[in-house]
Amino acid sequence: MVDITAAELQAAEKIFGDRLGLAQRYVEHLATSGTERGLIGPREVPRLWSRHVLNCAVIESAIAHGSHVADVGSGAGLPGLCLAIARPDLELTLIEPLERRVIWLQEVVDDLGLANVTVMRTRAELAVGMVDADVVTARAVSALTKLAGLTIPLLNGKGEVVAIKGRSAAEEIEQAAKVIRKLGGVETSVLVCGQELLEEPTTVVRIVVNKQPKIA
Repeated sequence: MVDITAAELQAAEKIFGDRLGLAQRYVEHLATSGTERGLIGPREVPRLWSRHVLNCAVIESAIAHGSHVADVGSGAGLPGLCLAIARPDLELTLIEPLERRVIWLQEVVDDLGLANVTVMRTRAELAVGMVDADVVTARAVSALTKLAGLTIPLLNGKGEVVAIKGRSAAEEIEQAAKVIRKLGGVETSVLVCGQELLEEPTTVVRIVVNKQPKIA
């Protein structure tokens, strides 16, 4: 079992509720086969709950009920699988180009019995038109100037990007402002999720997209 502090357990219970057992099994997958196959660094194992799983799961508060969420560059399922466990009302499409990661993700999805998850092996730019998402999530994929072009097109003109970012979030927004506007972003803001649950809350960039069709 991966160690969990009392504070982390309390946060996990609030976020995952009666699905806490699934979250614990997911963390075990990360700590074992996830590290063995290079999806998670061995040094991250003691911090899986705080730095990774809870850090990702708290963004569920920024996602509307019943949304179809596309997780770009899903990797080890962060945040995609965290959201699928915390929110069975969501439909998740995990977009990941690397085969070894896709195989691992599918194994975990099957083991946890997550009926609300589809794993798709492709690049984000190639998934446009194949996915009709209300929300697109991403974590540690790329700077916002590039990430905007990978995420916004998956919304088919309307929806939200919810990207986990660090302390440079406001600076990234400034640098990406023109790109975001060009792609149909009408409002960009920084949110802080999990303030009441986590010692280090999660910083999120939210981009609201409403691309008006061109009038001939």
